[in-house]
Amino acid sequence: MSQKTRLCSLGLDFGTNSVRALIVDVASGEEISTAVANYPSGEAGILLDPKDPELARQNPADYVESMAAVIKKALRLAREADQSFRPDEIIGVGVDSTGSTPLPVDKNGLPLAFHDEFKENLNAQAWLWKDHTAFAEAQEITELAAKEHPEYLAKCGGVYSSEWFFSKILHCRRVDPKVFAAAWSWVELADFIPALITGTLQPEKMKRSRCAAGHKAMFNEDWGGLPARDFLSKLDPALAELRDRLYDKTYTSDQPAGYLTASWAKALGLPPGIPVAVGAFDAHLGAIGAGVAPGKLVKIIGTSTCDITVWPNSQPLPDIPGLCGIVDGSVLPGYFGLEAGQSAVGDIFNWFVNYLQPEGPKKGSHEELTQRASRLLPGESGLLALDWNNGNRTVLVDQRLTGLLVGQTLHTRPEEIYLALIEGTAFGALTIIKRFDEYGVKIKEVINCGGIAEKNPLVMQIYADVFGLEMKIARSSQTCALGSAMAGAVAAGKKAGGYENFKQAQKAMCGLKPISFKPRKDYHQVYAELYPLYRELHDAFGTRSWSGNLYHLMKDLLAIRDRQLEKARQLEAGNRKNVKRKN
Repeated sequence: MSQKTRLCSLGLDFGTNSVRALIVDVASGEEISTAVANYPSGEAGILLDPKDPELARQNPADYVESMAAVIKKALRLAREADQSFRPDEIIGVGVDSTGSTPLPVDKNGLPLAFHDEFKENLNAQAWLWKDHTAFAEAQEITELAAKEHPEYLAKCGGVYSSEWFFSKILHCRRVDPKVFAAAWSWVELADFIPALITGTLQPEKMKRSRCAAGHKAMFNEDWGGLPARDFLSKLDPALAELRDRLYDKTYTSDQPAGYLTASWAKALGLPPGIPVAVGAFDAHLGAIGAGVAPGKLVKIIGTSTCDITVWPNSQPLPDIPGLCGIVDGSVLPGYFGLEAGQSAVGDIFNWFVNYLQPEGPKKGSHEELTQRASRLLPGESGLLALDWNNGNRTVLVDQRLTGLLVGQTLHTRPEEIYLALIEGTAFGALTIIKRFDEYGVKIKEVINCGGIAEKNPLVMQIYADVFGLEMKIARSSQTCALGSAMAGAVAAGKKAGGYENFKQAQKAMCGLKPISFKPRKDYHQVYAELYPLYRELHDAFGTRSWSGNLYHLMKDLLAIRDRQLEKARQLEAGNRKNVKRKN
């Protein structure tokens, strides 16, 4: 395609700490430019409360300020990379965000935090996905739904989470009635941004995301949309009244939420009137950007993980306990989107390295520990970890669970703990794959993306060894932003130079890196011994139904350790002999 006919799309990825913009060629998937703007408020963009470790909020003004800055930067970098680039080459915009990250808004759709009365009130800010203050309300919703509407829970894994929409709103009602009363409605961040820049902010005009509504707000057309009014009333009559000011229709991300207004076009440096796709959560659009399809699991690995796959909506699919939702059209139209994940992965490694700082910040760095851990055999440390430092998202859906390390002795070294933490997250990820498999959703291929997949080959190799599957890496380093850009290209449509559907966009714009990680047979065999021990800990501490005896577990870990230590000694002796022969 010549430069004169090049057409591009812009993807906006609103993450936990920053927003990223990506300008991409819609014909080839070539990334023209990418830029990042950090949120200025709080600690790395997060508003915290030292008296409540469960609280995590964000300033909505950060989203607006950072969006303007990052788009201008991306446009400037595109011009620097190619002097022929023009903003009018951009035919569509897509938006993804973290979720569930709801904002209380006024009747005009503006965040309450924009009002002087509420700008310093943490409860009037955006309730970030990782806010777990509503754990009691989540349990209450789960118990009432189990009793009166089990179908609600069947589509979201059997348990309603404290990370989700109604838990947070109900908690706000109880801890800050003034904010709740002032809120005309509540809006997901993924819906707020497209509405803001298309002039459709009024809650009754806003096109709400099928992804956000289905996975986090129990929306399903089988029961008429949102949970029934009488159900919400039993939780709190005010919640039932709020239902009337929410929404009764949702949209998939191949549809335009609206068109960029002249004022926002001028402010952002973009052409007016270009379509802006209906928003979605980062992992769901990231899965599209990584090439998700039936049989393919996309793992977006960062501070936490989100695991996404799809299933044709024309084929039967059982309800799968422990998932974060089974929603028709939440990822790809025509397919059920299946979401799972882990509440902490990179956050666990960062906790150990940055918070505990074993051996100091230099000797205990990620790079140093990774190098030393890579020399260890599986099971050599005698350690086993549960990956619940931020609760369990799948399959237990219990944010009141905590991390655990078993097997440490007076000889345990930092790199052994670091390796055990990586292995713990791998075992947790394998548990998710096995849950899919138990219910007939066969995972034949795993595509990884995100910072850890890109930067830490040890993690990828251990995942391959634990799963017994090749770990592939998405070509783009920005799959969420790429998926958003693809949504923009599909929303623009074929006539504008975009695509009729996501399948066409994926064929043109997706790809894999040439590097991948294949399982090592001998390592996989040892992990196949360790995984049942992990499952015993998992079930013993995470379920009410477990009734076993853990007496053998430490002894089994020691037996595996001793065997692997002997193997390590033999390998070292063999290496020394080889060195002597060469000399």
